[in-house]
This record gives sequence, structure tokens and C-alpha cells, in this order.
Amino acid sequence: MNSKAPSTIVPSGIALLPLMLFLALFLGTGVYLTLQGVEYAFYQVPAPVAVLPAIVLAIILSRDTINDTIEQFTNGVGDSNVIAMCLIYLLAGAFAAVASATGGVESTVNLGLSLIPSWFLLPGFFLISAFIATAMGTSMGTLGAVAPIALGVAQTAGIDVAIMGGAVISGAMFGDNLSIISDTTIAATRTQGCEMKDKFKENLRIAMPAALGVLILLFFLGSDAPLPPVGEIDWIKVLPYIAILVLAVAGVNVFVVLGSGVVMAGLVGLFQTPDYALMNWAKDIYKGFSDMQEILILAMLIGGLGAVMSHQGGLAFIVKFIDRILARMSEKKGKVSTVSAELGIASVVSLTNLAIANNTVSIIVASGVAKDLADTHDVEPKRSASLLDIFACCIQGLLPYGAQALMIGAMFSLSPLDVSMHVFYPMILAASAILTIIFRKRHSA
Repeated sequence: MNSKAPSTIVPSGIALLPLMLFLALFLGTGVYLTLQGVEYAFYQVPAPVAVLPAIVLAIILSRDTINDTIEQFTNGVGDSNVIAMCLIYLLAGAFAAVASATGGVESTVNLGLSLIPSWFLLPGFFLISAFIATAMGTSMGTLGAVAPIALGVAQTAGIDVAIMGGAVISGAMFGDNLSIISDTTIAATRTQGCEMKDKFKENLRIAMPAALGVLILLFFLGSDAPLPPVGEIDWIKVLPYIAILVLAVAGVNVFVVLGSGVVMAGLVGLFQTPDYALMNWAKDIYKGFSDMQEILILAMLIGGLGAVMSHQGGLAFIVKFIDRILARMSEKKGKVSTVSAELGIASVVSLTNLAIANNTVSIIVASGVAKDLADTHDVEPKRSASLLDIFACCIQGLLPYGAQALMIGAMFSLSPLDVSMHVFYPMILAASAILTIIFRKRHSA
């Protein structure tokens, strides 16, 4: 238990120095390596390593005994929400790895290609990426599966490859933002204390108008051309993806959803995939665990760092600072409006993502401030979780130094900046979200 009650915590800007150090190390090395021409510069120094000096600094700055400070840190690491989030990461990674190894991704891509008419190529690839990202819960995994096919189609059809790359990233970001097994969704819902299905529905109200706008835009930017031959569609292999979507929307516990997905994907492999045995299944599950190692460790370390900084007054300082700014924006003198608080949540995670270039990490870092703003100013948990995920998605999709633009730029032989300029969905999503914040009807206080 903390030695200082929350009511005695005094706001302190000094307590934020560890977070600033983390951002400086992570962002500074990324900028330096970018100037040196290093590919994936912002991903050369793993975030869990970059946060270690920040943790040491937080301990040094603490006015408590080292034993009390370390206890605060371990309490943050062991917070029930953090642990639950980590367990969900493991299950999500296991499902993605098993489903991919048993052919689910290929069959899902082929299913999408079989449904696209030649006059609907660009919007079609947006939809394919959106569906696969929603099912897989990862934009990067989606790009790895869809981008090579999209490049071939674009070259065959004479479509601007930058526009095709932007369409694929747009769909991947749409699906990643909505997916219930996405690490961004997991981080947003667990830190804000809401159900995944509630956040999904809240997101959908904002994301669907944006997606429709992108589809219309891509339709007019596209052209009519023949598609490449479509590979085999094995509906059994697509079934696990469909099942977890149905179960998630139905409100089934996320552990049951993901556990069922791992079992179903494994059974598909055992009965439908040649030479796939129990040992392969076990190895794929562990591979999925390993794939989530970085974000899992980071979530725990950030949880501990956040607890120490909060105890030292860092969170209280941020909230007080934002409250002052929002109070000036408020229509009601002396009271911060819900609209202003929601804009504050959006601003915090957006600025964090600009610095970190990782939407999941940004959500984790900004979640404490967002939670406090939401609790103080009557923002529903599903609403704050949705805003965290949406604005992290918006910024991440537009960053030329983000992993998505870097990956497509490398695969399509394009400048990452050229790619990011053609990712239309995050731009329209941001506009949709801001308009919703401003004009949405709310119950009067």
C-alpha cells in the first residue's frame, strides 16, 4: 500500500521529468537515426529499454524511502488492469500466430479478392484490409498479408501505387482501431474501465461515416482493371476469424473470446492443414506469446512508472494544467464542459503519439490523464476509451516515421512521406471525431 494517501498528493511538474526522459530517449534516437538514413529508425531502440532510465530517475526523484518507492512501482506493475491487459495481449498474440500458421490469413485475403469487382479495386482493398485488421487485431500484420497483393494489382491496373498504399494503410488502421483483439483496444478499455463491446459500438458511430467517406473518395480515384487469379478459399480456415468477431460483438468475456479463437484455429490446423500436429500448435501459441513480449513488458514497466509519477504528483500536475486550459474553452464559467474535457483527452494522446510514434504506447502513457479527466468531467469510460484509440489511430496513420508508412514505403519503393500523404482515413476520422465531440447531444447535468 502507498505510504501517501491520494488526497495528500501535491501537483508537481518535477514528477514528469521521468516521462520526459523516456520521450526524449525514444524520440531523440529515432530522429537521430532517421537523419543517419537508418530504416525503421524509431524502432531501433526497443521502448521497454528506453523506459528503464526513466524508471531510475523516478526512483531518484522520490522523496519516499527507496523501499516505499519500489513498492509503489511494483504495485503499479501488478495493478489488476495491467495484469489483465498483459494476459489479453498473450491470448491475442497466440490467436494471431495460430490462425496465420494454419492458413487463415491467406484464405481471408482470397475471400476478399473474390468479392471485389474490377471497378471497385481501391475501395475493395480498403475493405479487405479493414476486415483482416479487425479480425487479426494488428495493422502491421494486415499490411504484411495484403500489401504484396495490393502492389501487384496496382501495377497491373495502372493505379498510383501511393494511393493504393494509402488505401491499404487506411483499411488496416480502421480495422485495428475497431478490433476487440487489437492491443490498442485492449489498452484503451482496460485503462478506462469499460467493456470492449461498448467501446466498439462507440467507435463504430464515429468510424463508419469516416469509412464511408474514404470509400467514396477511393472509388473516384480508382480505375477499372482485371484482378489477378484468386487463390483457394477455405471457409473452414476463415471461420475462427468470423467466430471471434461474432462472440466479441455479442459481449462474451474477452478471455473466452480469445481462448475460443485459439482453440478453433488450432483445431482447424489439426484437421485441415497437412503436417500440422499438436507440437506445431504448442509452438505457434508460444510464438504468439513471444510476439507480444515487447508490448507486454512495456505495459508493465509503464504501469509501474505511472504509479510512481502519480504518487509524486505528476498526474495531478497534468490534470490541473489541462483543466486550466479547458476552463478557458468552456462555455460555462467556472465549470469545465464535457466537450472541453473530451478535446483534452484527444489532445493528450495525439501529442503523445506524435512524440512516440506508437499508438499503443501512446494510449498507455496518456491513459492516466485521460481517466482522471473522464472521472472529473463526466465523460463515460467507453467514450474516453474510444477517444484514446481514435486519436492515437489518427496520428499514427499519418506519421511518415510511423511503422505503417515505413513498411509500405519500403515495400512499394516510395518515400514514407509520399505514403502518409495518401492515407486518407485518419484525416477523415479525425474530422468525424472532432465534429462528434462538438455537436453530439448530451444529457444535461
